[in-house]
Amino acid sequence: MLAHEKQDVAALKAPAQTGGIAADRLRSIIERVERLEEERKVLAGDIKDIFSEAKSAGFDVKIIKQILKLRKMEPAQVEEQETLLDIYRRALGM
Repeated sequence: MLAHEKQDVAALKAPAQTGGIAADRLRSIIERVERLEEERKVLAGDIKDIFSEAKSAGFDVKIIKQILKLRKMEPAQVEEQETLLDIYRRALGM
């Protein structure tokens, strides 16, 4: 095999690079993100359906969303928020 033929074979085996970017790796990353974004759309639709179900069962969706937000917080943060809310209400005579 001639030297230039060896280079051609080596070039075919090496990942495609343009401007120092490995095209195969970049394509893989982009495709993975696209798949996850599609999954996110499906999940968002599922969540919307659950909120619709809750609403039709007579639950207040806005309150459910507030509860979900509170459940993500640390207990100390929840307590601090409730204390401040109480202070502000009293200051406003509520």
